[in-house]
Amino acid sequence: MLTGTSQHPVERRGPGGWLRQRRTRLALWIAAAEGVVVAVSHDVTKWTVAVLAVVAVLSWSAGRNTKYGIVRQVLWIFAASQLLALVLVILGWVVKWALILALVVFAIGGLVFLFVDRR
Repeated sequence: MLTGTSQHPVERRGPGGWLRQRRTRLALWIAAAEGVVVAVSHDVTKWTVAVLAVVAVLSWSAGRNTKYGIVRQVLWIFAASQLLALVLVILGWVVKWALILALVVFAIGGLVFLFVDRR
């Protein structure tokens, strides 16, 4: 049975609470922006994203028990965004190699059809 009152948790005041409410959205936007930068830039490599992801996870694991909420949230956003960017880089690599493999298969298939045609 639904009632007129809702049971929402009490919102925390301050930047830590504000960041906690928006951290997933921020991490997704940062990862998307970083994915675009990696895709169009030749200076930022895939290895840079991988190293940043390692640094981010180590930073988050070192600082996740801090008493400062804003530090925890910033480190969480940093780690999540870098891991999401790493997933984008890995997917891009897999799709690139899948595309190259498909092109090779199509080229070989085309050659087979050309050489088998006896007209």
